[in-house]
Amino acid sequence: MGTPNEQVTAWLAAFGGALERCDVDAAAACFQDESYWRDLVAFTWNITTVEHRAGVAAMVAARAGDARATAWQLDGDATESHGLVEAWLTFETAVGRGIGHVRLRDGRCWTLLTTLQALTGFEEQQGPTRPLGVELGGVKGRVTWQQRRAREQAALGTSTQPYVLIVGGGQGGLGLGARLRRLGVPALIVDRNARPGDSWRNRYDSLTLHDTVWFDHMPYIPFPAHWPVYTPKEQMGDWLEMYAKVMELHYWGSTECKHASYDEAAATWSVTVDRAGDTVVLQPAQLVLATGMSGLPNFPALPGAERFTGDLYHSSAYRSGAPYRGKQCVVLGANNSAHDICQDLWEHDAAVVTMVQRSPTTVVRGGMGGGNSNYSESALARGITTERADLIAASTPYRIAPAAAIEATRRMVEANADFYASLEAVGFKLDQGEDGSGVGMKYQRRGSGYYIDVGASALVASGAIALRSGVGIERLEPRSVVLTDGSELHADLVVLATGYGPMNGWTAKLISPEVADRVGKVWGLGSDTAYDPGPWEGELRNMWKPTQQPGLWFHGGNLAQSRYYSRYLALQLKARYEGISTPVYALPEVHHRM
Repeated sequence: MGTPNEQVTAWLAAFGGALERCDVDAAAACFQDESYWRDLVAFTWNITTVEHRAGVAAMVAARAGDARATAWQLDGDATESHGLVEAWLTFETAVGRGIGHVRLRDGRCWTLLTTLQALTGFEEQQGPTRPLGVELGGVKGRVTWQQRRAREQAALGTSTQPYVLIVGGGQGGLGLGARLRRLGVPALIVDRNARPGDSWRNRYDSLTLHDTVWFDHMPYIPFPAHWPVYTPKEQMGDWLEMYAKVMELHYWGSTECKHASYDEAAATWSVTVDRAGDTVVLQPAQLVLATGMSGLPNFPALPGAERFTGDLYHSSAYRSGAPYRGKQCVVLGANNSAHDICQDLWEHDAAVVTMVQRSPTTVVRGGMGGGNSNYSESALARGITTERADLIAASTPYRIAPAAAIEATRRMVEANADFYASLEAVGFKLDQGEDGSGVGMKYQRRGSGYYIDVGASALVASGAIALRSGVGIERLEPRSVVLTDGSELHADLVVLATGYGPMNGWTAKLISPEVADRVGKVWGLGSDTAYDPGPWEGELRNMWKPTQQPGLWFHGGNLAQSRYYSRYLALQLKARYEGISTPVYALPEVHHRM
C-alpha cells in the first residue's frame, strides 16, 4: 500500500480526478461500502453528511459539476494507527478555498470532511491585507474613526438597512456579528438586554461556565493566558461587552423583537422592534435567530400554585440564595441549573435544600479527562490550536460518534467508580445516555438531562443537599409541596429547574406557528424535514444552514459550537450578499430548499 503519505496522495489523485471528470462511479469507488462524507458548505451550500457509496454517488452527481473542486493537496504528513490512515487536506472550489480531513482504510475512504474556509475574492482583511486605519498625508475634512463609527450607527435602521438582522446578543449573536463584520456584510444585533454580556450578568449570582476556558474562546480573540479555567458569569459578561466594542459590532440594546414577516416577492423581512420605547421597522434580507439553543422556559402547571404563599418561579428568574437563609427550599429538577441553584442555596445557609429528581441524570465531573482533551494546555503544547481542535471535532460524523463515546464513557465511569457509587448510595439516579455514550451525545441529541459537576455532587452525596428521587410534584399547598409518592415537604421557596421548550418556539412567537411548523424541529440529531421520517443522525436539525423558510437561520449551541459554526453560517450569508450562486444540496428525504 505504500507509506501513509503515498496512500493519501494516491487517493487524492483518484478522487480529485473523478470529481473533475464528474465520474460518479469512479468517485464512489474511492469510498468503502460503509463510509461518510461530511460537508460544511464547500460542496453543498449546506451542512450535511452523506453515507456510504450511494450517498457519495448522489452528491457527486448533483454537485461535482458546479463545485469544480481542484488542487487537492496533502497538508502535512499523514499518520497511521491500527490500519487507519489519517491526513489533513487542502483544496479549492469554483468559489473558494477549503480544508479537509480524510481517514483511509485499505486505501479507500472511511470518513471525509470538507469545509469551506474562505470565498475567493471576498476574503477577510487580516494580516498583510489589514486596513491601514489612517489616510496618510494632509487631508482636509478628515473623518476620524470615531466619526465614521458614529455615522454608521446613526444611519443603520434609518437611511440604511442591515442585510442581516441577528436577534439575540449573547455569545452566539456577537460571534456571528464579528464574522460578518470581518466579511463586510452589514449586520445589526438586537437584544432586549441593555448591554452586551447582560444575558450572563442577569442570571443567578453563583453561575460559572461549566466548560473549560480552552473550549470557550470567541472567534478571533481568545481568552488571555491568565483567564480562569471556569469563567464566572460577571467576568464573561464583561468580556462580551469588550468584545462587542473591539470588534466594532452594531448592537442595539434594550431592543425587543416584536414580530417578523417575510415578503416572498421582495425576498426581505419586515421586522418590528421596540427600541427603548420607540417602534422601528427593519427590513433585512436575512434573519438569524441567535436566541440560544433553547426556547421559552418550561413552566409546568402545578395544581395549587395559586394558593402557594411562598416564592415560586422558574430557574431563569433565580438570582441568589441570600434571601433564603434559614428557609426551606425545594428545587424541581436535577440538571445543571438545578444543581447550581441547590449549591447556591446551601452556601447561603438555607435551612433545608431538597432536590427533586424526576428522571436519571448524566453526571460528569468538571474537568474530567481535560488533560487529554484537544481543548487543553497539553493540546496547545502539542500544537493543537483551537481552530485545529474544532476541525478535529468536526471530522467525526455524528453517525459514528457514539461508538467512540461509549468506550470513552465506560473508561471514565470505571476510573471514577467511587464518585458514582457515592451518588447512587443516596438514591441519585444516574444514566450515561440512552446507549451509554455519555454527556456529549446527550447534549447533541437532547440539549438537557446532564450535569457537569462543579461542586454540587459532593453535597448531594453527603446529604447536605437532600434528595428525593423518582418522584415529581403532585400539587402545592399554601406552604408545602406534595410529591407524587404522597409525601409532603415544607417549602418557603420552590424553584422549577424544568428547562426550556424547543428552540423553534421563538419562531412561532416572533413569526408565526405556520412558519415554525414548516421549519420543523430545531436542534437534536435527525432529519431536517418537518416530517421527520426517521432516526437519521446525520446533523443537528436546522442549525447554521438553510431552512424551509427562505431567509431564516438558526444559530446557537455552546460557546465552542457558536464559535466554530458561525464561520460557515457567515460564509453562507456572505455568498448571498455578494450574489454568488448557492444551490443547496439536500438529502433525498429533505424537501428542496430555496
